Amino acid sequence: MTAALALSGAVLAGLASPPATADDGVLRADQAIARECAAEPLPDGAPGTAHRAVTAGAGGLVQVRLAPDGPGVGDWDVAVFDRATGELVAASAALRSVELAEGFVADGQELVVQACRYAGTARSVRLGVDFLAVPVDGEGQRAEIVRVHTPTRAHKDRLLALDLDLTEKADATGVEVVLATDEDRRALAAAGLDTTVVRPDVSARSVANARADRDYAARVDRSPLPSGRTAYRHLYDYEYEIKDLARRNPGLVRAFTLPERTWEGRDVVGAEIAADVDAIADGKPVSLVMGVHHAREWPAGEHAMEWAHELVAGYRGDAAIRSLVARTRTIVVPIVNPDGFSVSREAEPRGDLTRFDYEMKRKNCAVADSPEDLRTGACAANPAGRLRGTDPNRNYPGFWGGAGASPTWSSDVFRGSAPFSEPETRNIRSLVSTRQVTNLLTLHTYSNLVLRVPGVAAVRPPLDEPEYKALGDRLAARNGYVSQPSWRLYDATGTTEDWSYFATGGWGFTIEIGPDEFHPPFETGVVAEYAGLAPAAGAGRGGNRAAFLDMLANTADPAAHSTLVGSAPRGHSLQLRKTFQTPTSPVVLPDGSVGSPLSVTDTLTSTLAAPGGRFTWAVNPSTRPFVAGRHGREPRGPAQQPIELANPPGVPAVNTDYPADQTAEVIPFRVDGPPVDNGKMTVSVRWGTPASDWDLYVLDASGAIVAASETAGTDSEAAVMFDPPAGEYRAVVVHYEQARPSGPDDWSGLRVDFASPLPPLYGPKEAYTLTCSDPRGRLVSVTEVFVDRGQTADVGDVCARRAKR
Repeated sequence: MTAALALSGAVLAGLASPPATADDGVLRADQAIARECAAEPLPDGAPGTAHRAVTAGAGGLVQVRLAPDGPGVGDWDVAVFDRATGELVAASAALRSVELAEGFVADGQELVVQACRYAGTARSVRLGVDFLAVPVDGEGQRAEIVRVHTPTRAHKDRLLALDLDLTEKADATGVEVVLATDEDRRALAAAGLDTTVVRPDVSARSVANARADRDYAARVDRSPLPSGRTAYRHLYDYEYEIKDLARRNPGLVRAFTLPERTWEGRDVVGAEIAADVDAIADGKPVSLVMGVHHAREWPAGEHAMEWAHELVAGYRGDAAIRSLVARTRTIVVPIVNPDGFSVSREAEPRGDLTRFDYEMKRKNCAVADSPEDLRTGACAANPAGRLRGTDPNRNYPGFWGGAGASPTWSSDVFRGSAPFSEPETRNIRSLVSTRQVTNLLTLHTYSNLVLRVPGVAAVRPPLDEPEYKALGDRLAARNGYVSQPSWRLYDATGTTEDWSYFATGGWGFTIEIGPDEFHPPFETGVVAEYAGLAPAAGAGRGGNRAAFLDMLANTADPAAHSTLVGSAPRGHSLQLRKTFQTPTSPVVLPDGSVGSPLSVTDTLTSTLAAPGGRFTWAVNPSTRPFVAGRHGREPRGPAQQPIELANPPGVPAVNTDYPADQTAEVIPFRVDGPPVDNGKMTVSVRWGTPASDWDLYVLDASGAIVAASETAGTDSEAAVMFDPPAGEYRAVVVHYEQARPSGPDDWSGLRVDFASPLPPLYGPKEAYTLTCSDPRGRLVSVTEVFVDRGQTADVGDVCARRAKR
């Protein structure tokens, strides 16, 4: 749908004088018509519509709300058009009659509000309209992206303590960071961290991207995407497409509203796709795909929505996809954070007009933790700008309160006041806790990564690590991304899959879409990345489309989850339940001190409607990974003996710019393979006094840096690598600073030490409680059930034994 609409004179004339209503706050329509309210302005008297003329009382934001009024259940939508041109200004199209349409307007602009009765019996709806002043360009400061050099854990910890806006583009030696203001630049400079500018003017880039998107939409009628779209969706596009898919595909698509509204009162909507989709409690394995936890990451929502279209179209015309859809259930929530997304999306540059501070919003629109004077007003008109709110992907209980999230409300990675303090994360908790989600994808931008648990380096990999890693590697082979644990970026706590996996055992991944932008041009960030076209890393490999199909195939594979089989009479209801408590991280407090962990209670409850006779129920393992134990391996041989490395003659010149400046001493060494078994390699070096400074890097045979140590104020460095592959390596010793006035302070004692792998650690086994209730809801039986991943447990005639009363 385009923003500017070509309208006939008759339609515009019909909108010139919308009718008054008997009650100024109520709009009425006697007929329901399933159509897109935002597609075009309809003339006065068009069936199923009601209109209201309004004039903007301030330059900035218009907010138009609908709320249910009177008897009946209905679905009303709303759109706001410029009265003179017919251009769409704002819209909302959720599944009920709770609507909030927001858009930017000029002072005195004449508008027409169009309410459309889409479905249901409710003949009236209550209308509210507000105008709020919003400054253009925020403070007008230049935003840039820099790469902060963090070759050691200490450097990363120092960066994390600054509460800056970190991207997910990171590796062993650096992290890309958004510097939005001069204050950000001063804070980074004061920390003494080295930086390289990656993008000097992000706002100018955003203006250029918006121009490229308009050009692409003008020259391409239909893209290679399943939907054929050629431009980024707005929130109302997602809402309408979800319910339109369900309306056009009964029995295959079910549109639903999640249980909690957002801070600004919006409904959050999703789609479920399955053969016989309305039979929810049928025991099929469930895949959950989510987009836009972070508001500015527009491609995340696009890929999720295209996946829904892919499954619907594939079920009709692709035998392989039809088979997968028949054996699974897929839940798609394209926009987890609709408040924040609406703020960011509606702030897209128009010409050279920018509202960049709003466009770069990451968080939701929470106000509870901000200062009193910043708790009023709409999210897009709040004095705090993009900093209002909580980062939803730091608000889950998984290791909540630790490194990589902030206790400070103004940080872009503010974790919230408590685990699950936000309605957006509680919505996802509801899905995961009640639906036996065996596979989960949470989509983000950017950095071309497939990330798995854990998000904290100090947490050992889980027992599932070999199979879990293999699945991540398989996805990465399709989209061309790098598969790795999340902690390799930097420690991050409170993330989606660190909670969902460790609480349920369902495999979850974060996919960071695209190489270098939060919302790049649609042609590259959405079309190419999804379909596997140049210039995407997955060009020729299938792209994210193929990765999503592999993930769904894993959902359908009984070897990747657990299965219960048994029998129960038709009409009876089976329930699996488990309640447990999990500690968070020791909680970092605003003053920097560390408090005790919190204890978070979770309840997993899922149901199966007994079909009569034998049943099959796909479930997650009984024992949650948090207590199941950690991955390791029994040593297959002794560790390699230490290697002492000699210092070459002379002292290299001072070099503060490695690897750009290659001045250094390079000492080769070899890591052996069987019969030795090296679980850990530590390369270390020392020198005479902390007044000097040497840095240490370890390169593999290809020249890639695989370990590094670059601390300050010490007389030694130690670079660590786990499970080093056999082969040739090089230790690179860089003379970073020479402070001894009497002459060079050379290094000594360069050595390589090896340690055997740690054996696996096994924890206690847990069980589900399985109950059977008769058609009247009376408890019939209670059984304890234990089952591991890949196993099938036969529970027999589960309703045969009477429960104790």
